[in-house]
Amino acid sequence: MKCAAEYPRLYFFMRIPFFSRIISRRTEAGSLEDTLAQLTQSVFFAPTPWAIARQMLEAAEIGPQDMFYDLGSGDGRIPIMAAQEFGARAVGIELDEKLCRHAQDKVREYGLVERVSFRQEDFFKADLRDATVVSLYLLTQVNGYLGPRLASQLGKGARVISLDYPVPGWRAEKEIPARSEGNVDYTLYLYRR
Repeated sequence: MKCAAEYPRLYFFMRIPFFSRIISRRTEAGSLEDTLAQLTQSVFFAPTPWAIARQMLEAAEIGPQDMFYDLGSGDGRIPIMAAQEFGARAVGIELDEKLCRHAQDKVREYGLVERVSFRQEDFFKADLRDATVVSLYLLTQVNGYLGPRLASQLGKGARVISLDYPVPGWRAEKEIPARSEGNVDYTLYLYRR
């Protein structure tokens, strides 16, 4: 059995008291809304390394025909890369006002206003019906709550690419090892509806 130190990102989350409670505790007698509100508060910005973002988009085989959604888009790097390098239209969903504003500023700066947009909203409530590709870099428990929403809204053939944390109850089409610029190992999970 491996120790927590061999999983540096998980170990990092477990050292934060709030996350250790979220990760280790099963949903108690609270309502689904309470649980979702708690999960929304547990998500924070951890930027995806550039090389990993590119590998995610390549694994999802994104192209000009795609409508790409990034849930918890942070500084907007993945939607912007999807448009700049792969020609896709892209939408970032980000709850944090400052991060959303920063991403919108970058879109204007790069002249991508017609191809990329950012919405400051809760991804648990976002309309994802026009997405052909969705990316996730969220904890497994958060992915678990998103799974039914994704399943009900995404059309046949839509792809979901998740970094490091699988979507519980879904069978990955591929599990792809990836390495960042700093030689940190990651796993990409590719799902197809």
